[in-house]
Amino acid sequence: MELTDYFRILRQRGWVIIVLMALTAAAAFGFSKMQTPVYQSNLRMLVQPSRTDFGQAQAAKTLLTSYEQWLYSSYRAQAVINNLQLDMTPGELLSDVRVASDGNSFIISLSVDNTDPNLANDIARAWGNELIMWQNANNDKLNKEDRITIEFVDDPQAGLDRPDTMINTAAGAVFGLLLGVALIFLLEWLASGVIRRSEDVERYLDIPVIGSIPQ
Repeated sequence: MELTDYFRILRQRGWVIIVLMALTAAAAFGFSKMQTPVYQSNLRMLVQPSRTDFGQAQAAKTLLTSYEQWLYSSYRAQAVINNLQLDMTPGELLSDVRVASDGNSFIISLSVDNTDPNLANDIARAWGNELIMWQNANNDKLNKEDRITIEFVDDPQAGLDRPDTMINTAAGAVFGLLLGVALIFLLEWLASGVIRRSEDVERYLDIPVIGSIPQ
């Protein structure tokens, strides 16, 4: 096919692409609006050794992984459930929680998903306080110079996590575009055996058309 053939196809059947793009974008938009919004609350905690020497800093960095494991536990989840009087199981709560740490900045990150942004903040705050209280209890058994303190960098902040209506709508439009292009070329392929124009005769018989009978 020549370039002019592609332009002809788009000119004749371009409306198929436009219609499919509109339909799939509208479907994606409607699906996003039907979903229950889920908010994510993020809490950052700073782990600070009492001394700044290399040994104490390395000890604090090593403990970060242990803190992650301690936080992501059904025991912690149950403590938060009891504290906030939540109507869920520890497993259900843990499925909405993620914990990570950064050894370079000595930061522990805790994220909580919930359909209620205020409740997500409360869960993150209560969960972080569990770690702080536990570490404070451990510090009472250590000399002052060996202690490691943990504190909030800032208050937990909840924001909309999903659905992302704009991205979903754009993805739906792109899908409609690809589907439309595939469909019109499928239609052209199905109709390729039908001779309608003089160009079709020349292409199939490889001979020039020297005349035609007018309609």
